[in-house]
Amino acid sequence: MTIGMLVLVAVAVAIYLGAAQRVLDRLRLTDRAALLFVGAMVVGGFLPDIPLSDNVSINIGGGLIPLALAVYLFIKAGTAKEKIRAVIAALISSAAVYAAMKILPVEPTYNRFLDPLYIFAIIAAVVGYLAGRSRRSAFIAGSLGLLLTDIYSRLEIALRGGSGSMVIGGAGVFDGIVIAGILSLLLAEIFGETRERLQGGPAQERPHSLKEGLSEGEYSEELTQTDHTVSKEENSHEAE
Repeated sequence: MTIGMLVLVAVAVAIYLGAAQRVLDRLRLTDRAALLFVGAMVVGGFLPDIPLSDNVSINIGGGLIPLALAVYLFIKAGTAKEKIRAVIAALISSAAVYAAMKILPVEPTYNRFLDPLYIFAIIAAVVGYLAGRSRRSAFIAGSLGLLLTDIYSRLEIALRGGSGSMVIGGAGVFDGIVIAGILSLLLAEIFGETRERLQGGPAQERPHSLKEGLSEGEYSEELTQTDHTVSKEENSHEAE
């Protein structure tokens, strides 16, 4: 079993035990939907690739499902601003990884501590978080960063007249996409939680501080609920 598969199994266990509930709420994903995506990625990794042309195909678990999940999270984004940020962050992340591939060796060497693919995944995750900031945008940027880079590489080979079959999201890229997506989400959760605590904690205590600490898509619902609660209390006092 590959590292990507192991990470997905660990994520599935965390979701099943309820340990990922807070993160899923921020992503606007139910437990069932999250487990469905995780299961689809695991199973899709073993299914035959879907042909796109004579020599280009896409892996279901490593290409099609991550793309579907990114689109789903994009649709669930709270505001147009967050959607634009997610797209820009994904492009920046893919550009950073593509540039790193031109500098670092793509093929692993025996004297290297870490496989270059995982280095690219870490780069995609860090850049994805810094550019995306919110949980959804960071995950989209991190996972799509590597997927788009894989597409860039395939296009580059085709433009140079290269031959041979091409599988988008296949082989080791699957591991990289999973690691980049999960790591970027963890970075957004850790640093986002820290910023929330430093700026006042829960929305019920200081909604304006929460607004500053989160992206619009993440605080909007909590802030709206708080406003409704305050309005009801004021109406109750006026009635008395």
